[in-house]
Amino acid sequence: MLSETSTATVRATLPAVGAAIGDIADLFYRKLFEAHPELLRDLFNRGNQASGTQRQALAASIAAFATQLVEHPGTRPDVMLGRIANKHASLGITAPQYEIVRTHLCDAIAEVLGDAVTPEVAAAWDEVYWLMANALIALEERLYAQQGVTAGGVWREWTVTSRTEDTPDVATFRITPCDGGPAPAFRPGQYVSVQVELPDGARQIRQYSLTGAPGSGLRSFSVKRVRGGGGPEGEVSAHLHARLHAGDRLRVSAPYGDLVLDGTDGTPLLLASAGIGCTPILSMLEHLAQEGHRSPVTVVHGDRSPADHARRTEHAAFAGGLPDASVHFWYEDPEPGHPAHRTGTVDLSGLPVAPGTRAYLCGPLPFMRAVRSQLLEKGVAAADIHYEVFGPDLWLAQD
Repeated sequence: MLSETSTATVRATLPAVGAAIGDIADLFYRKLFEAHPELLRDLFNRGNQASGTQRQALAASIAAFATQLVEHPGTRPDVMLGRIANKHASLGITAPQYEIVRTHLCDAIAEVLGDAVTPEVAAAWDEVYWLMANALIALEERLYAQQGVTAGGVWREWTVTSRTEDTPDVATFRITPCDGGPAPAFRPGQYVSVQVELPDGARQIRQYSLTGAPGSGLRSFSVKRVRGGGGPEGEVSAHLHARLHAGDRLRVSAPYGDLVLDGTDGTPLLLASAGIGCTPILSMLEHLAQEGHRSPVTVVHGDRSPADHARRTEHAAFAGGLPDASVHFWYEDPEPGHPAHRTGTVDLSGLPVAPGTRAYLCGPLPFMRAVRSQLLEKGVAAADIHYEVFGPDLWLAQD
């Protein structure tokens, strides 16, 4: 909880900090990477830095945390903190790195706001930072302990045992630990970080959802090639598509992620995805089938066309293995015979949603926002709608 003195100071300065938080985040990253270029080369996603999405996500998370401290002092935004902590754990973030961040963030605040940053203002925002940082450090320590690894020691060498071309832009890689030991347990919906060395020597990291049910013994992930299309091409996805084949090695983290099935006995579920967002949903569906889930499950997916729908056959088959499941696929460019009311983007207006439904969403942010709004209109509780963002979480940044 923020101290009484700092609460008054943060409340008074929050409008100014909030208005300048984008500039603060931009300057922070410039200072950070000038002092520690290895962080941009080997830890931060260079694509997200180039597009500015990581700066937007950082700015939004700081503003949201500070607002929570002054407006709701008895609570904290645990959902947001949990999502950040899982991402950090998958990257192997350590506690000392928070001091590095603090140094350059405070410098950026002081430089952007100038004389407005008195010693009292600096101390108050330092308190905000450490409340957020220490909360994340504690969460990450627990996540490391759950996986039986040390902070930063999340990496392990794996071998690619097979590669499958699912669509022209999606490939699935099956992997096994190089040391012959067992693959770590994971929960349906979780992801791993994959680190690859690029031609310029950078060791870039990306997250990919694990597919296959946790009890199946199989470990695989699917990669969608990010093409330019007016923005930068995905350097890691392009590298994996061009260079990763059976017999190759790569470094993979322990599994993390907070979009997981939990306590689903007797609970109606709605699993909605778009594009490559179907990958965590596949793991959930296979797990539900193996566990004999008997409550209603509504499966929703939207894509450009059936040919673009990665692992489409499995998507339908896993749902078909459930005793009370309904499957609804929307395509913008459907094949002949596809139902007209399932043409275009996902629209839940005609779908019945059982009382007490818990929903899991994964896909592009506009898709998830639209589906969430439709679910709220149908009476689904906000607390029962869970989502996963591939990349920086811009949900708060666009509120």
